[in-house]
Amino acid sequence: MSERFIITKDPIVIEDVVKKVERREAGAVTTFIGTVREWTNGKKTLYLEYEAYVPMAVSMLAQIGKEINEKWPGTAAAITHRIGRLDISDAAVVIAVSSPHRKAAYEANEYAIERIKQIVPIWKKEHWEDGETWIGDQLETTEYPEGKPDIEEAASGRERGADH
Repeated sequence: MSERFIITKDPIVIEDVVKKVERREAGAVTTFIGTVREWTNGKKTLYLEYEAYVPMAVSMLAQIGKEINEKWPGTAAAITHRIGRLDISDAAVVIAVSSPHRKAAYEANEYAIERIKQIVPIWKKEHWEDGETWIGDQLETTEYPEGKPDIEEAASGRERGADH
């Protein structure tokens, strides 16, 4: 199952993620592609940097896949999240979900991105025209005014709060 849940420094090949969930019994495949946008809250973004506590991040992505299959029986999910430097329009995350019927695929795909933001230890640093800052977790509820997050410490805090 873990080959469907990946953290990578390489550009994401969308078709490769989709192929991981294609099945004869699936009548629907939905994809979500999260890309780096140029403007956020009136600030021009030059590029982003993502970091992750990779072993736990992969484990949490697999957990999301399991949750999806429990909530929408007959579904299959694959998630790839990129780390490192990403330029404008680069894909940061690709989620593919297949299911016998489209409604479950849509719902499960939306569920996946929300859960990624809640439980997966991935952090981003925004680089703007006039500066840079670590935004914090993907819900943007944690800030790092002193600079970079302590990845190991932050991940252990996520682990304690992983079950919502």
